Amino acid sequence: MADTHARGHSYHLVDPSPWPAVGAFGALVTAFGLIFYMHDVTPWVLVIGAAILVYTMIGWWRDVVDEGEVRGDHTPVVQIGLRYGMVLFIASEVMFFLAWFWAFFDASLYPGGSENSMEMIGRAEYTGGQWPPTSVTPFNPWSLPFLNTIILLTSGTTVTWAHHALKEGDRRNLIFGLWLTILLGVTFTGVQAYEYVHASFTMDGGIFGSTFFMATGFHGAHVIIGTCFLTVCLIRAYKGHFKPDHHFGFEAAAWYWHFVDVVWLFLFTFVYWWASWNAVALQG
Repeated sequence: MADTHARGHSYHLVDPSPWPAVGAFGALVTAFGLIFYMHDVTPWVLVIGAAILVYTMIGWWRDVVDEGEVRGDHTPVVQIGLRYGMVLFIASEVMFFLAWFWAFFDASLYPGGSENSMEMIGRAEYTGGQWPPTSVTPFNPWSLPFLNTIILLTSGTTVTWAHHALKEGDRRNLIFGLWLTILLGVTFTGVQAYEYVHASFTMDGGIFGSTFFMATGFHGAHVIIGTCFLTVCLIRAYKGHFKPDHHFGFEAAAWYWHFVDVVWLFLFTFVYWWASWNAVALQG
């Protein structure tokens, strides 16, 4: 903290960094790689883009950890800004998922289209005028989806346990809670991958498959990102970085994980349970 006193203020003036530019370039390469991969051109552009993104994350996180743990740049005033930034980031994620839910409800609540005759013809062609579409057999929500709900809610409990252990200075239970949360996150991803493989519909098979896989797939991607986030926190916990009064890196990971939990509850309720219930009602 000596450097902070020498500066005469509590704010952090960020040093010039290559990572925003490198990360943007990696994202651009990854976007082109996805296009090439989906059109069966080559998978290597996607691999290169992903490698650049991983390299960016490692380098950028290393610098941020150095700022907070070694240089003492993350003063209480700076941490307030970091908290606001994380809150705004999660708010942007809420709007991101709102778009997928909007698409889902637009298709499911109006499977026959609106009063526009052309839209009605187009919708009816893909849905048969009902939701789920006549050609789709939705998942039983009380099998694998319910299991995944229990897994993810349990992981929310274990990350909270780890957080309370950290605030009490209990490093052993902090590490144990993080291990449990990471293992539960990996298990969730494995169960969802198994579910995808055994789905009776595909992403390109109509509006039901498109909205289902986009919403649950992006959620699954967020679970993987959150698992990586928590893994970095676990490594830092082993190194003794977090302190009871200075651990925003862990707090941000916990907030993100709880956000993922809440999104899944909406997905389970509407995309799994409501769609399945509606299918049974239509058959009856």
